[in-house]
Amino acid sequence: MRSNVTKALAIVCCVSAIALSLSVASGKSSNSGDARSVYDFTMKNIDGKQESLSEFRGHVTLVVNVASRCGFTPQYEALQKLYLKYKDQGFVILGFPANNFMSQEPGTDEEIKTFCSSKYNVTFPMFSKISVKGSDIHPLYKYLTDKSTDPQFGGDIRWNFNKFLVDKNGQVIARFEPPVKPDSDEVVQAIEKALHQ
Repeated sequence: MRSNVTKALAIVCCVSAIALSLSVASGKSSNSGDARSVYDFTMKNIDGKQESLSEFRGHVTLVVNVASRCGFTPQYEALQKLYLKYKDQGFVILGFPANNFMSQEPGTDEEIKTFCSSKYNVTFPMFSKISVKGSDIHPLYKYLTDKSTDPQFGGDIRWNFNKFLVDKNGQVIARFEPPVKPDSDEVVQAIEKALHQ
């Protein structure tokens, strides 16, 4: 009797472990290997709530890793203006704070939110702080930078305010390095072209 119970418990534990591993493997926010687009990820927003990026399907999206104490931080102003100019046409900017470069984003999510709203009046969606490179890279940025998933625009993030332009289907169609200003002709023309496709 006892051996039957032991066997039954072992089977239950085994099945549970398999189910858990399958759940983790298919988790949109934890595994970039299964992702087919940016919309396959669920992220924690700046207010701590889980948010599926699929909510932005059909939008042209600019994905930017941001920081509060960087030489490029004033780009927040141009990003906000760009967002206001095109948001009614189906454009959105997603800001992802990261502390990967010289500790230029040391604050908490709450501090980052306060800084962005008070200093630059940011109203585009902001997300919880993540890592955009290294051993603890977030799956979203693993997807964006891995040459196997993004052969054309993949490659390590080199600094804050790297910009990925994503089309309405969640595919990366352009990448702009940090020195390229959000309101430059290069970026604006790429956005307008994507909005009209």
